[in-house]
Amino acid sequence: MPGTLKRSPLKRPERPYIALGLEGSANKLGAGIIQHDPDGSTTVLSNIRHTYITPPGEGFLPQDTARHHRQWIHSVIKDSLKQAGVGIQDLDCICFTKGPGMGAPLQSVALVARTLALMFNKPLVGVNHCVGHIEMGRQITGAQNPVVLYVSGGNTQVIAYSQQRYRIFGETLDIAVGNCLDRFARVINLSNDPSPGYNIEQEAKKGKKLLPLPYTTKGMDVSLSGILSATEAYTYDKRFSQSAEPSPENDTITPADLCFSMQETVFAMLVEITERAMAHIGSKEVLIVGGVGCNERLQDMMGIMARERGGNVFATDERFCIDNGIMIAQAGLLSYRMGSVTPLSETSCTQRFRTDEVHVAWRA
Repeated sequence: MPGTLKRSPLKRPERPYIALGLEGSANKLGAGIIQHDPDGSTTVLSNIRHTYITPPGEGFLPQDTARHHRQWIHSVIKDSLKQAGVGIQDLDCICFTKGPGMGAPLQSVALVARTLALMFNKPLVGVNHCVGHIEMGRQITGAQNPVVLYVSGGNTQVIAYSQQRYRIFGETLDIAVGNCLDRFARVINLSNDPSPGYNIEQEAKKGKKLLPLPYTTKGMDVSLSGILSATEAYTYDKRFSQSAEPSPENDTITPADLCFSMQETVFAMLVEITERAMAHIGSKEVLIVGGVGCNERLQDMMGIMARERGGNVFATDERFCIDNGIMIAQAGLLSYRMGSVTPLSETSCTQRFRTDEVHVAWRA
């Protein structure tokens, strides 16, 4: 744990600052341009995204995802600049996802960021993907000092800010919640378009039966591999029917019942560990970030808990909770304005970049 850090609050800029953010840590490729104005406001100038979607029952492999990013990144950046009405010469810095994420896709996008920086003589800022989600969530919702539930395909963490670090209070002990949902969607052959999690959410609305599934919280942490195995086991049960209509009157188990049971159980676990963190630090705010944070049932369950504690829950829509370039631009520009740039020799990517490794110099 670091010692006492010098307080360095972020001052209002004396002129507009503009940054390009490039995100490609998984199957979403994004480019976004953000502007920080002298009056203290922040303007999203553009936020373009293209998603690599695989057939039902298939996941996305790193090499195929990287190929997708290489194929689309030129048009994504071009469209982002056009929508923002700026040129690369107008940028103060170019921000890219340094990690965590999938190795090959990360490297593909970082290579483009390095190339642009060298061609146009622009400083680079490497951004922690998780911190990008948090800072964009804070900016959009106005949450002041919340407990953060970060839920995505590769990460599940309960986080709170202290002494210029985002401290991890609890996390998954095995697989992330988004990975759990994606793999479950493949088991029941749900479409990946627009995303497995979204299709699980819609299917769960038809579910009638709450099936018993493993509920595994260990202090501030959760384990999700057991619930994934248990839901898969139900598909081999003689009562399971892929085509039957949900009905509480008969003994049939449907995919909708499994989706409903999966969501209710997993989200209850996440609400429990988030409430513990709120009690520990005395916070009345919860901010949900990450791709799974778009799920309205998760937001509803978290909202019930927060209201019972006299608090509020904050969340964003799919423009900002799903991986995007604008969140990388936001976190990178905050860091850049504090004087931080990433030397070219340190622009390599890492699949394991902990949230609490980042010095959050812009918060006092």
